[in-house]
Amino acid sequence: MKTLRTSLLLAAMLGLVTAGASAGDGKGTYDKACAVCHAAGVANAPKLGDQAAWKDRIAKGKETLYTSALKGLNAMPPKGGNMSLSDADVEAAVDYIVSKSQ
Repeated sequence: MKTLRTSLLLAAMLGLVTAGASAGDGKGTYDKACAVCHAAGVANAPKLGDQAAWKDRIAKGKETLYTSALKGLNAMPPKGGNMSLSDADVEAAVDYIVSKSQ
C-alpha cells in the first residue's frame, strides 16, 4: 500500500512538469511522465527494454496498451498521473515504449 501511495504521489508531482511534452513526441513524454516508474520498475511497472516483461503485454495489441495507459491499470494512474497529457501524447509514449521493448 505504501508503494502504491508513493507511486501515485510521484506521478502527481511529475504531472506538474510534463505539460511541455508535445503530441507525438513519444520519447519526450516517456522521459517526462513514464520513466519515473518504468525506468526503475516502481510498483512492479515493467521496465523499458525488458522484453520478457513486455512480451505478453505487447501481444495483447496496442489498443489494449493504449487503454491501460489512458485509463490506468493496477498502481498506474490514468495518463501516468498527468491528466494534462493529450491522448495522442500518451499513445506516442506507448508506441515509444513498445519500440524499445520488443
